[in-house]
Amino acid sequence: MSSTRSSAAGASARWVAIDHVQVAIPIGGEDEARRFYAGLLGLSEVPKPAVMAARGGAWFESGVVRVHVGAEDAFVPARKAHPGLTMNGLAEFIGSSGLDATWNTEIPDIVRCHVFDPFGNRIELIDAGNDVVEAADVADRARLDAGEESA
Repeated sequence: MSSTRSSAAGASARWVAIDHVQVAIPIGGEDEARRFYAGLLGLSEVPKPAVMAARGGAWFESGVVRVHVGAEDAFVPARKAHPGLTMNGLAEFIGSSGLDATWNTEIPDIVRCHVFDPFGNRIELIDAGNDVVEAADVADRARLDAGEESA
């Protein structure tokens, strides 16, 4: 079978979802990860299988959102590559969480922002409702953050 045919077969695979994303953390960073991913973001920690738990890291989830953090010896934060997590009530959450969020209005009708975990990994947060009024408020907030006057 040619590689073109293999690629075509892969394109018609029965993909249904991403099971989880993994974010790297430094060795020994599990407690700080728990404070951020469970304590601040509100994801629940779930047990890892024993053989995997011995390697460090932790697993967090809420419904279909699953984030695994894996401890790495030569840790380097991901400042560009990032998971995009979708939630309801994003603007309210950011307002009450104390997170330093950078709002982004580059994609029309998508309410989103970027935050960083305690290790410097970039995390994109996206509002599931994408309420148009909220999007306008976010656009105003983004302009103010950039030093521009509100429209």
